[in-house]
Amino acid sequence: MTHRRPPFLLLLPLVVFAALATLFYVGLQDDDAGGLASALLGKAAPALDLDPLGDELVPDNDDLRANHVKLVNFWASWCAPCRAEHPNLQSLNEQGLTILGVNYKDQPQHALDFLDELGNPFNRIGADDSGRTAINWGVYGVPETFVVDSNGIIRLRWAGPITSRALSEHILPALENAE
Repeated sequence: MTHRRPPFLLLLPLVVFAALATLFYVGLQDDDAGGLASALLGKAAPALDLDPLGDELVPDNDDLRANHVKLVNFWASWCAPCRAEHPNLQSLNEQGLTILGVNYKDQPQHALDFLDELGNPFNRIGADDSGRTAINWGVYGVPETFVVDSNGIIRLRWAGPITSRALSEHILPALENAE
């Protein structure tokens, strides 16, 4: 006697796949995930100990404590989300916001080629070849961006690319509140 499987069992893998795909899609659309908590919120920004990247001016601790609000952006040329957020960084820089760039564990020539291709939104930029600065800042991966107030205090940490939605709902309000 042959046992036939009930028809719903044949569809079960398809239903499970569709449910998982929906969960992943919804998770990818959730820009609030970028606002990860950080032990550094409300505290002085850690030191920037960076190597030069080409002929660019390297940011230092005086830049972190300069009397204006600024962003510190960790990025790399091999990072696809960094490429995606780049136009938003360009726009912020064109509006007069100071952006300090930290190139994370990258080949210097690749990083410079990236900037030549897409433009350089950074007022100052340095290389974190060892990843030590990123560790001190609590960076999980690139891109990651920090809003730093005029006293050098971290006011927001944004993990992931700065999308248009993240910009309008999180970054810009944090910049306004940091002044």
